[in-house]
Amino acid sequence: MDKRRAAALRYQEGNDHAPKIVATGMGRLADKIIEKAEENHVPVVYNKELADLLTNVDVGDYIPSELYEAVAEIIAYVTEIDGKLNK
Repeated sequence: MDKRRAAALRYQEGNDHAPKIVATGMGRLADKIIEKAEENHVPVVYNKELADLLTNVDVGDYIPSELYEAVAEIIAYVTEIDGKLNK
């Protein structure tokens, strides 16, 4: 059985040189990460392939440079959605 995976990222423009992994989990822990994000109105993006890769990065580490483009696309999408919601 394929377990659900989740990774939480933080990126503070001007403070971080890249997004940082702040939480990862599989199964119930992944569900809890998603639940907490939703409770706190943090956007959740479902991307199985990217989640599989990000859950292999240690919490506290910056994402690997190979994932910059994929994560940048997600950040751009979330920023766009956030901008529309705040209008």
